[in-house]
Amino acid sequence: MSQFISVFDMLKIGVGPSSSHTLGPWRAAQQWIQKLKETNEFLLIEEIKVDLYGSLSLTGKGHATDLAVLLGLSGADPEYIPIETIDVIISDIQTKELLFFNNERNIAFTNGSVTFNKEFLPFHANGMTFRGFANGVEISTETYYSIGGGFIVQEDDNLAEDIEINKQNFPFPINRATELEAYCEKEGLNISDIVYQNELVINSVEEIDKELYRIWNTMLECMYIGCHTQGILPGGLNVKRRAFETHQKLIKDAQYANQQEWITAIRGTEVKFREILKWVSCLALSVNEVNAALGRVVTAPTNGSAGVIPAVIMYYLVIENHDATFEHVKKFLLVAGEIGSIFKKNATISAAMGGCQAEIGVSSAMAAAALTELLGGTPSQCLVAAEIAMEHHLGLTCDPIGGLVQVPCIERNAMGAIKAINAAELALETNPKDSKVPLDKVVDTMWETAKDMNRNYKETSEGGLAVTVRLADC
Repeated sequence: MSQFISVFDMLKIGVGPSSSHTLGPWRAAQQWIQKLKETNEFLLIEEIKVDLYGSLSLTGKGHATDLAVLLGLSGADPEYIPIETIDVIISDIQTKELLFFNNERNIAFTNGSVTFNKEFLPFHANGMTFRGFANGVEISTETYYSIGGGFIVQEDDNLAEDIEINKQNFPFPINRATELEAYCEKEGLNISDIVYQNELVINSVEEIDKELYRIWNTMLECMYIGCHTQGILPGGLNVKRRAFETHQKLIKDAQYANQQEWITAIRGTEVKFREILKWVSCLALSVNEVNAALGRVVTAPTNGSAGVIPAVIMYYLVIENHDATFEHVKKFLLVAGEIGSIFKKNATISAAMGGCQAEIGVSSAMAAAALTELLGGTPSQCLVAAEIAMEHHLGLTCDPIGGLVQVPCIERNAMGAIKAINAAELALETNPKDSKVPLDKVVDTMWETAKDMNRNYKETSEGGLAVTVRLADC
């Protein structure tokens, strides 16, 4: 049986621009420090060298991978670090060539301490090695792999140590969509109910509500910041933020003082098809503009696809149901998390392994299924919605210009959100018995497509738009 993946594994709070290239390396640095503490080597370390491999090297600069490593080694936590202090910490390290190791003691750390190696390690495209020295002798060497969505592993990790999904550990062990559908049918429950029962095994009611509210509040804050911030995104592409001007045109002269009043103000705006398209797109763009500027976002299931789910939740709140409460948001996140976990267990959510179909495609499928449940769809229709959303992202490549999570990444979130809403509507008008493509089959197809895809189109910036549109052209 597979390992349990919680909704809180799929929806993590972190700092942009990338879950695999920023959050993962950041967490790996923290994990290495923890291992040094356990082996009593932390206080012996006098020098550190970090090697980045494969995709982490090829698009590492654009994804701020080297900066994430510095922040992780400094002891900062991506969930809680004040965003405004990031530049200060980085500048201090680079100027003084000193690292305040785990926020405890200074050690030498030069610009050459992080090396970008284009070679790929056999185990995974996103590899990194941390090496610690004492008296010039290497006393610690650990290699980690960032496998997407902020998840990190080592080659010799024993998954049996994790919580295994089985009848003894969880009431509803789920590996495939067919199992989830069978539980819903047998128990007469919605997908969110089934997922909630599993989550209760490892978290209390209070903990689940608290963390889901924190996730939603982070999403809402991210959209709010993105819609109220103008300027040019960092990185050299000179990409102009678009959400600000679009939001100004849509919100008009509505008055509000905080995020909750903002939701009420949006509900009072004109509702026509074009305005709805613009609102959904604006909200998705806003999140990924914040992400591109090293802001705080929620991996959903990755940073590069972080805008889809918040935009679709807001669509439901401000367009479909003005009486919606946090309970609706909670159900949405529970369903989305479970759909994402099915893709992770049976395929991938890493663009370095599967192209952008593994990020935007999965996020669109997650959002489509969740929206379908809130709109009154059956569990079977929810799975149909997820299948439709992914089916029309199959083969989508990852080809970020300049290795930055900006073009075409930001716009793809808007397209993924719109496709999710369309997929939900199609599913609501579908008898699942008439559906020709089960969700499990499209998950398998996505994985086969990922394996067949040329490496140049898997977050290496060596193919597609990244080659035909050079950074110098911008």
